[in-house]
Amino acid sequence: MSKKNNGGMVYSTNKSYMQDLLADALREPVTLEPEQQHLRVRRDAKQRKGKIVTLVTGFEGSKEDLSDLCKQLKQACGVGGSAKDGAIIIQGDLVDKVIEQLQGYGYSKTKKG
Repeated sequence: MSKKNNGGMVYSTNKSYMQDLLADALREPVTLEPEQQHLRVRRDAKQRKGKIVTLVTGFEGSKEDLSDLCKQLKQACGVGGSAKDGAIIIQGDLVDKVIEQLQGYGYSKTKKG
């Protein structure tokens, strides 16, 4: 189990410290414009019983925007997939097609890895 990063703080007498932590945790992340995103697209078969998937990582934004992008990619490729833990998982070996679709949506800084 990973330890929480609290900046070395063990105990604080500041009453607003917990309120600040809660406010930061509840704040919705801002979705960057497609031109500012640095997405990485790669093939992956780890922990998938040998099945190959296309993995899109590096998306910065809200969960709703991530799931919307996932839905668009799944429809464009005609396959299934999901959006988990800040990554988009597309079933099958479709790296070139996913990169082509992302560039069509305006994601210019897309790397194949």
